[in-house]
Amino acid sequence: MNPADYDAWYDTPRGRWIGEAEYALAARLLAPQAGDSLLDVGCGSGWFTRRAAADDLVATGLDPNPDWLDFARAHSSPALSWVEGDARDLPFADASFDHVLSIAALCFVDDERQAVAESVRVARRRFAIGWLNRDSLLYRQKGRGGGSGAYRGARWHSAREVREMFAGLPVKNLKLRSAIFLPSGSGFAVRLERGVPNVLPWGGLLLATGEKA
Repeated sequence: MNPADYDAWYDTPRGRWIGEAEYALAARLLAPQAGDSLLDVGCGSGWFTRRAAADDLVATGLDPNPDWLDFARAHSSPALSWVEGDARDLPFADASFDHVLSIAALCFVDDERQAVAESVRVARRRFAIGWLNRDSLLYRQKGRGGGSGAYRGARWHSAREVREMFAGLPVKNLKLRSAIFLPSGSGFAVRLERGVPNVLPWGGLLLATGEKA
């Protein structure tokens, strides 16, 4: 998939609903203030980076793919920063950003544990890192047999496996929440999403949030 097609998916009704639902959950748990700095690890086409900037955050997107970063630059304000880099060896000093965000990106990175440790290292206050949930309807539809479409090659995890990635790291108040319980994007799915508690671990996105200890 190329970055233009990937980004265009977020302009479809289903894509926009999923993107907004995932971002809203992360933003609620990060609780950033206008002017806070945020790093989006594995930003891809930059949709979540731009969304954070729309909330008056000083956003930086990082991705290893220069072609996707070129797309992100071409479709964003000059105020946003875009950095080519590896999630397993972030080119930033300790505590460089108030918040670190990553949505369904580390599941494509070899050695996810190292990428998690790096995300925690560069966070000054809070982090929100999302994985694809193996205990979800989305997995049954898109994840089996190596995955399909944009999910091909992704690793899907259980809540227990996600928690284990933070073992021994300097974090506190670690929470797991989930979103996108019915991934169809139908009217019923949207209404259900509003009423189902995010503490239930069956949404397509598993989001781990916490604070830097």
